[in-house]
Amino acid sequence: MKNLIKLYFIWCAFNWAGAQQNPTIEVQINKNTHFQTIHNFAASDAWAAQFTGVWPNEKKQQMAEWLFSLDSNTDGSPRGIGLSAWRFNIGAGSTAQGEESGIKDPWRRAEGFLLDNGNYDWQKQAGQRWFLQAAKANGVNQFIAFVNSPPIQLTRNNKAHSDDGLAANLSQEKYVDYANFLARVLRHFKDSLAIDFDYISPFNEPQWEWKGGQEGSPWNNDELANATRVIDSVFNQYKIDSKIEITEAGQIDYLTGEKEKHPNRSNQIASFFAPENPNYLGNLKSLAPKIAAHSYFTTWDISKLKKERERITEKLVEYPSLEYWMSEYCILENNEEIKGKGRDFGMPTALYVARLIHADLTIANASAWHWWLAMSPYDFKDGLIYIDKETNDGDFYGSKLLWALGNYSRFIRPGAKRVSVIYDAYNTEKNLKDGVLLSAYKNTDDSLVLVVVNQSDAVTDIKLNVALPPNTKMERYVTSESYNLSKMPNVQFGKGKFQIMGKSLTTFVFNKAD
Repeated sequence: MKNLIKLYFIWCAFNWAGAQQNPTIEVQINKNTHFQTIHNFAASDAWAAQFTGVWPNEKKQQMAEWLFSLDSNTDGSPRGIGLSAWRFNIGAGSTAQGEESGIKDPWRRAEGFLLDNGNYDWQKQAGQRWFLQAAKANGVNQFIAFVNSPPIQLTRNNKAHSDDGLAANLSQEKYVDYANFLARVLRHFKDSLAIDFDYISPFNEPQWEWKGGQEGSPWNNDELANATRVIDSVFNQYKIDSKIEITEAGQIDYLTGEKEKHPNRSNQIASFFAPENPNYLGNLKSLAPKIAAHSYFTTWDISKLKKERERITEKLVEYPSLEYWMSEYCILENNEEIKGKGRDFGMPTALYVARLIHADLTIANASAWHWWLAMSPYDFKDGLIYIDKETNDGDFYGSKLLWALGNYSRFIRPGAKRVSVIYDAYNTEKNLKDGVLLSAYKNTDDSLVLVVVNQSDAVTDIKLNVALPPNTKMERYVTSESYNLSKMPNVQFGKGKFQIMGKSLTTFVFNKAD
């Protein structure tokens, strides 16, 4: 009760003090003008879950609650960010090789289910399986399995990485074996653990050479197309329901045009979905009608951020049967605004990523948005939760980025439609760089969600013009230096202005009053 009273007085202060001095943004929302459907927000279990999943139960339960829970505290603030999908890494087995794997960091090696004698050990990847089941127990019902490298027993060099980076580390003679491996894993999880993977991504970031550092394999477009046809055939034979996800491109610009450095690994939308192309895959029964890519190295400068996502939209118009998923991102790039190295538990990283989420959803029309590492042991801007690099037990730490992602993932639920938002500076380069970013979504229960990202230091007023019933209840949730997805006192929606704190994310949820 004391916390609720405190929040009320803070809310009053923001709404009473100096209101006339704040800049005002007048916003028109048309909830009947729909854009893409939002399927999910997700993160992956690589690579830490193999260890944190066997940590003491109290600690791993708390991390799972932060990631997946839809429950609330007594003051109404969410206990977790409510991820609606989870990405499970099917390992290649480099852990068994130890230092001989060629992967120096043990945390970047992965166990594998396939054994050298051709049998399967389903007790492997125990920590990852724990988080997979924890996600399901918390209400997650969308699952994606992804493969960085085929199993070491099948690869050309018996390693989980390439020697030269010139071609796939899997010979064409092994495509059927790889397809059977994928089918066997998917069938096991469905039959034995009641985990039905909606999608399988067999080719992660095929553009890169993957000559060590972690599990990975390059794939040229023709290799990828031929392997996908084989996987589709095997899936049909064994009645595997999981859909094949391609292309998991390492950068989004590999989808939309030809890259001089990797011409045989780029222009992937046309390569795989133009019927006249020899690599055409659009007629395969098991292929998901979507394209997937990672937002790395296309976030700066702002003109590039905008241009590359506009190119995605143009391609979606050209190929209307497809939708776009942003399936992986963390901060790798170094620019004048941010650097990948160094953990940041505060708002600078959260706001940088929030701008990217906004751009991916409103410019590229992404139907899903996935962060890379749910849990990270590294001194890098790559984790939602940071952990000690200890295999059996350690401490863990939340970040502002975790809760900022929650401003989207907790409230924009699967099946939501992005709806029209109009204001003067909408997605201009100047506003994308340092202004106030707004986007709105209508859930399947008809609730309306408005996410406001205030990148500036100044408190800003927004005046909403939207047709809602007179008894509409408005809820607000704030992430800032002072708040972690904290619920503010409820108010009845009216025609007044609402104040947005500087350097913050605010989510408004509009529901009919009880």
